[in-house]
Amino acid sequence: MKNQNSISRRFALKSSVFGLLAVSIPSVVFAKNMVSIDQKPIIKEGLSHGYPAIDDDIVAQVVGASHSNLEKIKTMVSARPELSRATWDWGFGDWETAIGAASHVGRRDIAQFLMEHGARPDIFTYAMLGALPAVKSMIEAQPGVQTIAGPHGISLLQHVKNGLRFDGLTQKQKNDNQALIDYLESLGNADIQVENMALSALEKERYLGDYKYGDGPEDGFSIKLNMRDNLSFGKLGNFGGMLYRTGVDEFIYNAMPTVKIVFNKESNKVTGLTIHEPDFTLTAKKMDESLGSKQ
Repeated sequence: MKNQNSISRRFALKSSVFGLLAVSIPSVVFAKNMVSIDQKPIIKEGLSHGYPAIDDDIVAQVVGASHSNLEKIKTMVSARPELSRATWDWGFGDWETAIGAASHVGRRDIAQFLMEHGARPDIFTYAMLGALPAVKSMIEAQPGVQTIAGPHGISLLQHVKNGLRFDGLTQKQKNDNQALIDYLESLGNADIQVENMALSALEKERYLGDYKYGDGPEDGFSIKLNMRDNLSFGKLGNFGGMLYRTGVDEFIYNAMPTVKIVFNKESNKVTGLTIHEPDFTLTAKKMDESLGSKQ
C-alpha cells in the first residue's frame, strides 16, 4: 500500500468532489440529479492552499452548479466574473469548464450567462446551440476534430441532441439543431462511443463496496451502481463517474484512456483495486463489511 504522504493531492481533496458527480451521462436525462446544488457558496477565513489560485471548493461549486442551477451561477459569477471560466478535474484528467458543463446538458440559459461574463465558448458550446456554420467551419479547419469527445466522454453529436432538450426552444432553434445533427451524422464519426464490455448483475455485485488505501476517514473509494445501473467510482461514501469495462476485472474511468482500474482477486473473490496512472500506482483494500447501494 502506497504511503499516505506520497498520495497525489487529488485523492486527498477534502471537498470530495467525486461525490458531486452522481452519474456519468451520455445524455441529459439524469442531469438534474448529477450534481449537488443546494450548498451555499463557501466562505472561508484565511488563504487557500494554492493561493493566489481560487479555492478548489469554489471552483468545484461553479462547475457543478453550471449543470443545472442558473440562480447560483448568477450569484457567484456576477460577484466574480472570472469564475465564468472555472475549470475542474472530476478525476484522472476528466476536465470540465463551467460552460462545458452547461453545454453537455443543454442549458442554453446558463451557457449564455457565462459567455456574457467572459466564458470561452468552444466547439461543444456551438454544437449545443445548433450553430452549424461555426461547427462546420471548425471541422473544415481541423478535419477530424468532430471525433474528439467532451467532458465525461460525451460526443460532439450528443451535445447537439442535448441542446434540443431545453424547455422553450423556438422552432428556428429546433431546426438549427436538427440541421447540425444531420450534418454530423453525415460525417459518420461524430458520435464515437467508448467500448464498455457487458457485466452481469452478479459480476457487478462482486465489485460493489468500499475500498481503503489509508487510515484517514476520506482515504478510500466507493464502487456503487448509478441511476443507469452502471458501476460508478467515487470518493469514499459517494457516487462518482462511470466505470467502462475494457477487460477481465479491468476498467477505465469516464472514458479516460490512460488510467486503468484493476480489481484484485483471491480465490475468485474481490479483495481490492489498483489504480494505474502513467506515473502513479495506488492500491486500496476492499472492506469486507461495506456494501454498495443503488442511488
